[in-house]
Amino acid sequence: MSRTITPPRRARTAVLAALALVAAATGTATVLEGPAAAAAAGCTVDYKVQSSWNGGFSGAVAVTNTGDAVSSWKLEWSFAGNQKVTQGWSSTITQSGTAVSATNASWNGTLSTGASASFGFNADVTGTNAVPTTFKLNGVTCNVPGGGTPSDPPTTPPTTPPTGPSARVDNPYAGAGVYVNPEWSRKAAAEPGGSRVSNQPTGVWLDRIAAINGVNGGMGLRAHLDAALTQAAGRAFVVQLVIYNLPGRDCAALASNGELGPTEITRYQREYIDPIAAILADTKYANLRIVTTVEIDSLPNLVTNVSPRPTVTPQCDVMKANGNYIKGVGYALNKLGAVANVYNYVDAGHHGWIGWDDNFNASAQIFKQAATAEGSTVDKVAGFIVNTANYGATKENNFTINDSVAGKSVRESKWVDWNRYVDEQSFAQAFRQELVGVGFQSGIGMLIDTSRNGWGGTARPAGPGAQSTVDTYVDGGRYDRRIHLGNWCNQSGAGLGERPKAAPAAGIDAYVWMKPPGESDGASKVIPNDQGKGFDRMCDPTYEGNPRNNNHMSGALPNAPLSGDWFSAQFQELLKNAYPAL
Repeated sequence: MSRTITPPRRARTAVLAALALVAAATGTATVLEGPAAAAAAGCTVDYKVQSSWNGGFSGAVAVTNTGDAVSSWKLEWSFAGNQKVTQGWSSTITQSGTAVSATNASWNGTLSTGASASFGFNADVTGTNAVPTTFKLNGVTCNVPGGGTPSDPPTTPPTTPPTGPSARVDNPYAGAGVYVNPEWSRKAAAEPGGSRVSNQPTGVWLDRIAAINGVNGGMGLRAHLDAALTQAAGRAFVVQLVIYNLPGRDCAALASNGELGPTEITRYQREYIDPIAAILADTKYANLRIVTTVEIDSLPNLVTNVSPRPTVTPQCDVMKANGNYIKGVGYALNKLGAVANVYNYVDAGHHGWIGWDDNFNASAQIFKQAATAEGSTVDKVAGFIVNTANYGATKENNFTINDSVAGKSVRESKWVDWNRYVDEQSFAQAFRQELVGVGFQSGIGMLIDTSRNGWGGTARPAGPGAQSTVDTYVDGGRYDRRIHLGNWCNQSGAGLGERPKAAPAAGIDAYVWMKPPGESDGASKVIPNDQGKGFDRMCDPTYEGNPRNNNHMSGALPNAPLSGDWFSAQFQELLKNAYPAL
């Protein structure tokens, strides 16, 4: 969620005593409290470089008040090099030259004796990234002449993080903050106009084994969880992870194929799921609410893209026959669900995929089969997510499935094509009931990925279409401007959708941005890579289609990079066509 920032209130200046400890080699600086006789108040500061990349880094700062209570705070320091803060969270950060100041957010200004506040930032840097040696809290330098040594531990440790695992809740998003991925935030903020959304929470994609420890110097899973602890600052807090590395992954879409072959289920279990589960089980992270999106676009393929369906893909027949999608999802749910603060949400496609009668119950049955495989039970499923990385409108307000025009039902229109649902929210609410009906718990919740389904801009209809025919009525009024519901790759005209929000409608746990806006769906042409990602013609803007999109043009943007890579042109279009508008 975005952080609400207000200017700090004037506070009584505390007389502080501390010694600055610099540990540049490890990227940390700790300000240690001095002797009690030196002053009536004190502080500790912990400054860490969380992660680094070529030309930048992510920093985390925790300040603890060991003196008299304050009602607002301002922490100041100076960089020794050319570090330049580009984005911050949980505080308002300003910089002039090398001088930096961080003032409290509206919710973390009051610091009683022993209380802490934490915040973080991204910054650009070239050359040496020296750690600051001196800090000022509310204008008073933290120092102690002759006090402390580099081996002294802080005499008053931070007390903000609670001690024990947080209690499990029905909806993990309710009353909680949500993690802002510093790596995505930095890319978004670097785009013209991107700072308007760069503080939004997005999913962290673990799309290969190497992502667990970080790829090409990027943040790994532990680094993200550590950064989440900093952002949480003691609040209820959600971290969103995408578990996405099944053997033979996404059998019907070459652009999102993965590193594991169809038979490599043991590698998936031992080298991918087991290490993730071990990290999530670390008691250090017990107070985080860890939401997992489990294996996008795989289980529905076992319903729609296998023999004898006309949309059959040979690779999907292979995955149905060997059972490794079922085994993999069951294993992931069982292992991850054994961690008390993990909330598993299984990917459930979207309304334009499984909203038809032939697919609706059959998909629910496949999900039940996977949720009870490999030792798992339905109790390890918190809910389901729809529209992940897709473009279906959250709500179509200009027509309903029950409308008729000139004696024909909306279901008979070319766009709806006998589907029973016209948007993601109505589908999610109905599919939730279907899932409960096949044996899932009655308390399951649904997530809707609204990251790229806004469809705003000048092409957004202001009202219903003309009632000349059912097609003019639907096509003239629909927000979703895709050429066909089956088009899924880098869609032209799309915009940012509803901002992440908890409990927006009955049965819906949250609107989320699980797909980080600006990350490509797939390359427009063949790009050699070592990630197992193929070239899918659905990402080629000149492609004339296949049976899955009824042989329509792909509607894809040109010049797209590999899936997951930054696609600036798409990000700019998403900003331009955002709805609600930015």
